[in-house]
Amino acid sequence: MPLLIFAVIIFIIADIFIRLILKKIETSKLRKEREAVLTESLTIDFSKEAKSLKRADVASPRAKILCVDDEDVILDSFRKILVLDGYSVDTVNSGPEALNLIKSNHYDFLFTDLKMPEMDGVEVTKAVKSVRPDIDVVIITGYATVETAVECMKIGAMDYVQKPFTEDELLEFVKKSVVKREDRIKKQLKPRVHITHLHEEGKASSGEFTIPGGVFISEGHCWAGVAQDGTVKIGLDDFAKKLIGKIDDIEFPNLGMNIQKGQPLFSVKQNKRSIKFLSPVSGVVSKINSEITENLELLDFSTYESNWIATIDADKLDTELTQLKIGKNAVAYFQEEIDRYTGSIKNYLKEDAKGFEFYWGQMENLEEKDWYIIAGEFFNK
Repeated sequence: MPLLIFAVIIFIIADIFIRLILKKIETSKLRKEREAVLTESLTIDFSKEAKSLKRADVASPRAKILCVDDEDVILDSFRKILVLDGYSVDTVNSGPEALNLIKSNHYDFLFTDLKMPEMDGVEVTKAVKSVRPDIDVVIITGYATVETAVECMKIGAMDYVQKPFTEDELLEFVKKSVVKREDRIKKQLKPRVHITHLHEEGKASSGEFTIPGGVFISEGHCWAGVAQDGTVKIGLDDFAKKLIGKIDDIEFPNLGMNIQKGQPLFSVKQNKRSIKFLSPVSGVVSKINSEITENLELLDFSTYESNWIATIDADKLDTELTQLKIGKNAVAYFQEEIDRYTGSIKNYLKEDAKGFEFYWGQMENLEEKDWYIIAGEFFNK
């Protein structure tokens, strides 16, 4: 037996050692490929798209970046530092060239210097966010122009990086920017609704609204699942959860409570604010799912199925179910509510209609008064 254990330990050590060697070889290979790309990019001085374009494409880039600066030394630094770390980088010397490139190329980021002749960074930022609002703009600034860089953030720039910067500082900044962008894209909601048969273990797309087949939806955005014995499980629907975002607590109804359709059934809390959700059916509260408060993050995966909030022994299903929505009618209702919400929320966020983006948890950013207005308009009905 000791010999067998020794053999297993040797096998594990050997396996780890081999994996480390293979990883080192792969890393070295990737670096050589990127160095080759970097060398080749220096020979690309002319392009139909932009005269000063220098392009360095790497395989499976972490992000595609366009840098614009009238100082070649800055652009050379960006290329050398970022390409070797796995980013594809295009560089140009002027704003007009950068704008010409974004019309025919896809970039994740555009880094622009503030002080440039012909077209400065403020003008570049405004133009990029107008033509391609999906591209994140980062300002390259010196100490003397930090205030202007901050002003650029008010017109759509994501952030600014201050020069001079070290290699490590730039890499860390870009890494954080990529994470920030990915998080924003993940949270951005697309106004699409579909019927799903996913179980709560399989997380649905965070960018789409879902309704499980066979589930009824109330006007106040509760869902109702009817069992064969006439009991009805009730919870928060996907529309409500994605607009509200983070939920800190749930206030449950009392067991044995006799409730009528349209009366407050449960409340969800966000910080010190609370939204009451109205019961979609009448009857007696027979169960509450208090265990869900032990892990409220489950609601981020699905608000349906086992993530119900209360069960009601219904006594008027024959008349009340006809007032709820199911299937295509539920999908159509979600679409109407999305359009109505989009029109309403712009008034409170003061978003420009052209650049408006619909985010998961967007209500979290509202002032308390506006938060309650939206909550009352969409959920207390």
